[in-house]
Amino acid sequence: MRALVTGGAGFIGHHLVRRLLADGHEVRVLDNFATGNRGRLEGLDVQLVEGDLRSYERVHTAVRGCDAVFHLGALPSVPRSVQDPLTTNAVCVDGTLNVLLAARDEGASRVVFASSSSVYGANPAIPKSEADQPLPLSPYAVAKLAGEQYCRAFHAVYGLEAVALRLFNVFGPGQDPHSQYAAVVPRFITAMQRGQQPTIFGDGEQTRDFTFVADVVDAFVLAGTVDGVGGAVMNLAHGRETSVIELARLVAGLLDVSFEPDMQPGRAGEVRRSAGASTLARTLLGWNPVWTVEAALAECVAASSAVPV
Repeated sequence: MRALVTGGAGFIGHHLVRRLLADGHEVRVLDNFATGNRGRLEGLDVQLVEGDLRSYERVHTAVRGCDAVFHLGALPSVPRSVQDPLTTNAVCVDGTLNVLLAARDEGASRVVFASSSSVYGANPAIPKSEADQPLPLSPYAVAKLAGEQYCRAFHAVYGLEAVALRLFNVFGPGQDPHSQYAAVVPRFITAMQRGQQPTIFGDGEQTRDFTFVADVVDAFVLAGTVDGVGGAVMNLAHGRETSVIELARLVAGLLDVSFEPDMQPGRAGEVRRSAGASTLARTLLGWNPVWTVEAALAECVAASSAVPV
């Protein structure tokens, strides 16, 4: 298979690139390095197309000759989207439309789109299932929902085998702890390794369904190859609710440090509880997440301890 990974220099993207290469596939990466890191691609046998998702011509060039497109390129942040909804829309909506058009026009057989559990937003159902109504609370969530609908429409109208995977708080080695919009796991680990207390927004009792990146990559590979899933939208979730404050305690325990978090006011656009049911992905893809939160956190701590902070 000749595969294109948009956002291949990003956190999840570079893990997927490495997996595809290990499986013997030819890999091309499209990235503008706005949030991706060139160092993640060093030493890898990939063809790099440097460019922006907002350019149809550049996306068209990247897709040409590929059998499957794994579309992970985005501006992946709720707070960023609240501050700058226009850019989030341009990258995540217009960019996704460009990818789908290029795939249609270049004859790619499959597009796997990285959506987000944030589309459920204010819907109080726990665990979330694909049958629950999306009630997005942020521009980022609205943009991801629009991408899903474009995938469904392109499957219905053009026959493109487009699949959307709703990701639930993916974490793992290689996440950037220094970005203003860094995910909570690398921020906690880095702060406590430096002898600082973690910052928690809100009361810390908000929950998330933390899912290890290796499990998520497994699902992307399956979604790129399993027959009969065009037009589907599926949750990718471990299936366990973990509060943010519990997560911080687990990290503190792994690092054997004291725990007195810096509590700050909650942030706009963030949901109170999140946990997902992945019955559809298990049924249609044969996906089976195997990493517990505790085991995955231990992997992250071990990996972060091997590099300077």
